[in-house]
Amino acid sequence: MDLSSISDDLAEINGQITDIFRALSNGFQKLEKIKDVNRQSRQLEELTDKMRECKRLIKEFDREVKDIEGRNDPETNKMLSEKKQSMVKELNSYVALKKQHQTNLENNKRVDLFDGPNEGFAEDNVLLASSMTNQQLMDSGNRMMDETDQAIERSKQVVHETINVGTETAAVLKAQTEQMSRIVNELDSIHFSIKKASQLVREIGRQVATDKCIMAMLFLIVVGVIAIIIVKLVNPNNKDIRDIPGLAPPAMARRLLSNPR
Repeated sequence: MDLSSISDDLAEINGQITDIFRALSNGFQKLEKIKDVNRQSRQLEELTDKMRECKRLIKEFDREVKDIEGRNDPETNKMLSEKKQSMVKELNSYVALKKQHQTNLENNKRVDLFDGPNEGFAEDNVLLASSMTNQQLMDSGNRMMDETDQAIERSKQVVHETINVGTETAAVLKAQTEQMSRIVNELDSIHFSIKKASQLVREIGRQVATDKCIMAMLFLIVVGVIAIIIVKLVNPNNKDIRDIPGLAPPAMARRLLSNPR
């Protein structure tokens, strides 16, 4: 059915969408022949812009269909609905194909870091959206969902391992902090003990010096007494030591000498 007989706006929008689908098909065919990674990336950006524009036009087509739905017979409305669903399906096929190319492009960029790019997409990439069946689209979508789930699981595992490493690191840091605290306390105790020992050494030194002075004085006194005793024994008539207690001659002897009979 010619859409221009229903609505000129619908016919114009349908023509624009058809042109975009043709450009997308040619663009993906061109992308298959490009080997340079940077050029592939630019080509994908251009195709992505075209798909955004196509999505906008499909929404505009849907709004126009709803506006004239009351004026059309059920058969025409059914045909327009199927036309819109066909547009959505074809656009989704290009979106899926774009995601496949994007994944393959990212793998090619990481080829130097890993063993090589992921295999399995080369055969899929050759399929054009216009020739892909519903089953192929569903398989492609399921495969992409599986890959996404696997990537999420890997991310969860990395996060889990990171948390474990962080926990172990925190425990080690805590143990080291406690050990450093004990070392500081022990150093403070050692410093206090050294200071106390220094004070005791000074006190003992002063005490020893005092004891030496006392001993020296006692030694001098003993030597003086011994010297006096020796002098008295040697010269008992020495008057200089006569009056020293214990060394003077007895009183009877003195009377005998002073009063003889």
